[in-house]
Amino acid sequence: MKKKTMTTRYDVAEHLRTPEEMAAYLEACLEESNGDAAFIAKALGDIARAKGMAQVARDAGLSRESLYKALSGERSPGFDTVLKVVEALGLSLHAKAG
Repeated sequence: MKKKTMTTRYDVAEHLRTPEEMAAYLEACLEESNGDAAFIAKALGDIARAKGMAQVARDAGLSRESLYKALSGERSPGFDTVLKVVEALGLSLHAKAG
């Protein structure tokens, strides 16, 4: 009898375990985004799922539902939301000269 191979969808959130991994993931996404704010929102959503969406929502002062919508990658959230989420994730944004 041949065993059936089961596959599951890859979920990056399952592999973001440490703050360093989360920061490196966000940095890579920022570099690859080509100015696509929805792409960055999706990356923040991946990190938020890794940390626990309910806790991140509480820490950001947002409802869980609005956080899911904002970080779905289907639209660009407001910059105020991005800043709240970044802080709630324990991350920070930095600027450097080109």
